[in-house]
Amino acid sequence: MEVAGGADVAESVAQFARRRQRGVCVLSGSGSVANVTLRQPAAPGAVVALHGRFEILSLTGAFLPGPAPPGSTGLTVYLAGGQGQVVGGSVVGSLVAAGPVMVIAATFANATYERLPLDDDEEGGSAAQGAAGGSPPAIGSSGGQLQAGLPDPSSMAPLYNLPPNLLPNGGQVGHDAFPWTHGGRPPY
Repeated sequence: MEVAGGADVAESVAQFARRRQRGVCVLSGSGSVANVTLRQPAAPGAVVALHGRFEILSLTGAFLPGPAPPGSTGLTVYLAGGQGQVVGGSVVGSLVAAGPVMVIAATFANATYERLPLDDDEEGGSAAQGAAGGSPPAIGSSGGQLQAGLPDPSSMAPLYNLPPNLLPNGGQVGHDAFPWTHGGRPPY
């Protein structure tokens, strides 16, 4: 997205999310801004108004359309001043583009706000339903096997990133650790 000089960057992205009814995840940004109002993380509750021209070093944030709580939407920016100083925090007021500002963002439809962890009632049943195929299995619960009979990589963790002198059996690995040695294709 390109935000024109003189426009408020945060308001422009928020307006885009509202008009298109899309969620926006701001990944980065570049350009210069002026008249910035920030809440700095080092001093909770301290709001700082900065005047002058600043270069964007980092720009991240999220905007959700519709009835999302105020804390779920907004921008965080880190800026470089003319003398090399770095300042940043949450944008709580203006973030005016001093020239064209490029915003790299991902947009997505059907954006919803969820509170975690989910209650069992909201998942539509008991934990047995999840194991029966309603939900994907939990991480590490594949029982050592993946599709096509290949071993779960987490069950082979001792084989990866270890020098031979630290492997069990003096660095000797049996053929059963690599099922593709019995006529199958390697998994890559």
